[in-house]
Amino acid sequence: MTKNEIADALTEIGTLLDLKGENPFKVRAYQSGARVLEALEETELARLIAADELESVKGIGEALAQKIGELHATGKLEFLEKLRASVAPGLVEMLQVPGLGPKKIKALHDKLGIADLGALAAACRDGRVAALEGFGEKTQEKILAGIANREAYGKRHLWWEAWEVAQPIVAGLRALPGVTHAEAAGSLRRGLETVGDLDFIVAARDVVPVVDWFTTQPGVKEVTAKGETKASVRFASGLQADLRLVPAEQFVFALHHFTGSKDHNVQMRQRALARGLRLSEWGLAADDGPDDGGKTVEGGAVSVTAAARPATVKAKVAQTAAQDRVMVRNEEDLFRKLGLHFVPPELREGIGEIETAEQGELPRLVEAGDLRGAFHNHTTASDGRNTLAEMVAAAEALGWEYLGIADHSKASFQANGLSEERLLAQVKEIQELNASQRFKTHVFAGTECDILADGRLDFPADVLAQLDYTVVSVHNAFAQDEAKMTARVIKAIEQPHVTMLGHLTGRLLLRREGYKVDAAKVIDAAIANGVIIELNASPWRLDMDWRLWRKAAEKGLLTSINPDAHETAGLEHVRAGINAARKGWLRKEQVLNTRPKAQVAKYFAAKRG
Repeated sequence: MTKNEIADALTEIGTLLDLKGENPFKVRAYQSGARVLEALEETELARLIAADELESVKGIGEALAQKIGELHATGKLEFLEKLRASVAPGLVEMLQVPGLGPKKIKALHDKLGIADLGALAAACRDGRVAALEGFGEKTQEKILAGIANREAYGKRHLWWEAWEVAQPIVAGLRALPGVTHAEAAGSLRRGLETVGDLDFIVAARDVVPVVDWFTTQPGVKEVTAKGETKASVRFASGLQADLRLVPAEQFVFALHHFTGSKDHNVQMRQRALARGLRLSEWGLAADDGPDDGGKTVEGGAVSVTAAARPATVKAKVAQTAAQDRVMVRNEEDLFRKLGLHFVPPELREGIGEIETAEQGELPRLVEAGDLRGAFHNHTTASDGRNTLAEMVAAAEALGWEYLGIADHSKASFQANGLSEERLLAQVKEIQELNASQRFKTHVFAGTECDILADGRLDFPADVLAQLDYTVVSVHNAFAQDEAKMTARVIKAIEQPHVTMLGHLTGRLLLRREGYKVDAAKVIDAAIANGVIIELNASPWRLDMDWRLWRKAAEKGLLTSINPDAHETAGLEHVRAGINAARKGWLRKEQVLNTRPKAQVAKYFAAKRG
């Protein structure tokens, strides 16, 4: 296990002990142990364990050292397994409701016998929760709203989580004998921020082994369909995956169709009809009149499944395939047959991409390989889980020219925000690290400075002037009305040392809605003041929303695709940000962190000046 995985296990132990009402000192010992581990470098942890010196680290006693050593060596801990078994799963699930911590959940369990979300919702509806000491009407309302949101959100999954499931499946399908083509389709391929389910399109000479492999993958909890042309499975997370098998000559059409979106497909079919053609998942052929046989709705788009087709329709399809089909080699060829330049999957939302593709070649969208670094990242100095050196080493491993460190400011006390003195000490540490030439990756010194409730910044101008750049963000007082929040954010970005605005709305996808803010006014103010609005690439944020970027960038707004990384693995979240940037029609030149280090340094210096 890595140090952060071990820290997660210790945090989980602390949470479970808290749910059981164990001694608060014991709970804090595990929580503190997790933080101590995060502050160590991976190599140092390994050295301490090998030398049997872990107990020499302040905050790690004999019992904790033994458990850390066991997790590090085996990846398992019997104590944790038994602890998990002793706590009702419903109580752990209740932790996902905003505002409910272990102590409140224990009170609900002890005093009302509540052991799952269903019982909690019922107790809220009949007023029993509000009557408990320490709760009240407002808390009860928030709990009910949280449960409702969770139920609504539970039908979708973050793109990043779905992508992590999909990648090995695609690789596995492509490696099977007889498979000639295999791709993921649907909203995953379009890079939508959340995904309902997974769609895989496969062309294979022998379908039986493909279906057998797909339905017996590790992690499959339930097989919901298994046939010659389609199979469906459900994973433990609730994510459903559908496999569709097609002949090789139909692969391009099926891939395009099941990639969607519904609006894009409708417009493409209409365009085909206007040219005397019929486009479907089965192919592109001469239009010979209306035929609605066997239609079903799948994945948000009308499709005709082989199983649903009457014999006459099947015969007609076969006849079309033999006589009238327009052959295409790939998706580029398919668009060309309809008089269009190629439309990348991310743009296929039916909001102007076809008209643009008709007029000429679409702009070259920013790609992951264009990024040379990122600026909104955290270390163990605030609430990050890796040290400065570990973060820089990870950036270097990605081939980045630079990395920006922007730890929290002091107002974010819950995130161990830095005081002025700690911030300036970190700046000195960064300067010394750069001077040492230990890493090829250059480190820019910044901060994520809180925008206070009245629009003032958490650090004074003379402190910000000593940094390379400043990210400003809202982290509290989310309940302000739209006018007040908008004025607050604009007041902040009008300050001369502000370089970029972090996560515009503060949303957490599938967890909470963003606070109310007039995005158009903030965008105009950012442009007027030469302030960047970041595209926060955290899979839970992807904020500013991709739907706003095309118009904003056309007006002159610059962005930076920042992962908001709190650990080394988080740097790779820029991949999710690239999806959102491409969906927002962003080009390389509209993204600051595609520029080389020298140009970035010049940009920052000009802003400070």
